[in-house]
Amino acid sequence: MDDYRSAPADHPQVHFPAGRQFALTWGIPDDFGGMTSALLHRSRAIVRLAGQPVDLLTFDARPDYPSVDRDLRDRGELIDGVTLINLWDWFREHDLPTDAPGSLNLEKHPFTPLGADQAHVSTWRGDRELSRARVDGGTTLQVDYYREDGTLLASDRRDVDQEGAAGKRAVVLCDRQGRPVRSWSGVWAFYRYWLDALRQREPSFMIVDSKPVAAFMATYKRKRAVVVHVVHSSHLAEDDTESARLKASRRPVFENLDGYDAVVLLTQRQKADVERLAGVRDNVVVIGNGRELPTVSKQEPRAVGDGIMLASLTTRKRVDHAVRAVSRAAVGHPELSLDVYGDGPDRDHVAATVAELDAPVRLRGHVPDARELLGSASFLLLTSTSEGLPLVLVESMAVGCIPIAYDIPYGPADVIQPGRNGYLVPGGDPDAVARAIDDLLALSPRQVARLRRHARRSAQQFSDLAITRLWSRELRAAAARKAAAWASSSQQQASEQQVG
Repeated sequence: MDDYRSAPADHPQVHFPAGRQFALTWGIPDDFGGMTSALLHRSRAIVRLAGQPVDLLTFDARPDYPSVDRDLRDRGELIDGVTLINLWDWFREHDLPTDAPGSLNLEKHPFTPLGADQAHVSTWRGDRELSRARVDGGTTLQVDYYREDGTLLASDRRDVDQEGAAGKRAVVLCDRQGRPVRSWSGVWAFYRYWLDALRQREPSFMIVDSKPVAAFMATYKRKRAVVVHVVHSSHLAEDDTESARLKASRRPVFENLDGYDAVVLLTQRQKADVERLAGVRDNVVVIGNGRELPTVSKQEPRAVGDGIMLASLTTRKRVDHAVRAVSRAAVGHPELSLDVYGDGPDRDHVAATVAELDAPVRLRGHVPDARELLGSASFLLLTSTSEGLPLVLVESMAVGCIPIAYDIPYGPADVIQPGRNGYLVPGGDPDAVARAIDDLLALSPRQVARLRRHARRSAQQFSDLAITRLWSRELRAAAARKAAAWASSSQQQASEQQVG
């Protein structure tokens, strides 16, 4: 019988169910945004408050994970108890157990390693070649992976049916002598093999954040593995409309909600929309993003006209809307300014808008510690087309930085009480943002102080302690649902066998 009782820990503030804790995402980009930030923060909170170690799993073939790990630890993003484990590096470092399940079928799964004399693109870790890729016209047709000692680790061929044309896939895993020992007809079967090797049949809670990994994890059916998917953004295909269709990228999840033991949404408003779309389901739950909220004994001095924006420069974030709003509001407020922290493909467009309007906006680029500046800013702008529950919204309110946000799906309307702890304006309307800035700058110092105080209080519902307790409760509920479903399935199978 699976053991999901309270886990032993040294004076935990939150008692988590027993079992290994895993956090799964595709990869860790250098300039990661809200999803990865939330994943890392949640993992740290589980370690700190529940005394539970967390294994953070990545599936991409990034070659420099050792330096990524060091950098994240230097910045405090990874702490003792959170272990970063990459799929390819794990296989480089571990021998296959002699009794590992699986088989080798080289007739079905061709094994054709790339020679050094064949055209290929390599990735390196220092002076060690870690992979070779065969690429044709921008399409990757084969990737061979190597251990640091130069032996072949695996060959992932993607043109099995017809050489040169992407189609069926075959993954062949090799031993430390480079000899093939296991093979699969697709990469997802290989991923499942890895997770089984990691877990060793131990009770496990597997929290999945990224969409690509979530689609795969819906196929990972193990009695002792509770699979939870966290949805970090809107599921809607059309911005700002509650009647919209599903995003294409969200269909694998929302058309298969029963494929997960729990699906976590960040706001009640999104949950209500999902229920209208897919019906009421007991495995769809709400857990917001938690933050380690600062203790503030008094109001910090700050200029009321100092604005800040933390956003990637992408179409979805609509930073140009913020620029236009600040430009219009600045006509009557020469003290107004906005610092934008973030980078992305729309940088040239945003910079051109700043120059065209001669707006008092400074593009600061990507700054890893930009969130620490929220406490010295007066107000925050959020002008996205859609969100989940943006971390920056909670973080800004926690330090009394007043939010001015578009009313979009989802997040702002679940946190902001207009006129009490911030401003909520119609989505897509820069003029409404400008009017909200005008209103804020016209307030007396006493009124501004009241807004900041209420913003801080509102943020308390997202404290790490409160959110980690929610995680404990929902993981227990997910484990109970899984156990009941598994027992019911076993009984049904036994009944069918008796009848047959």
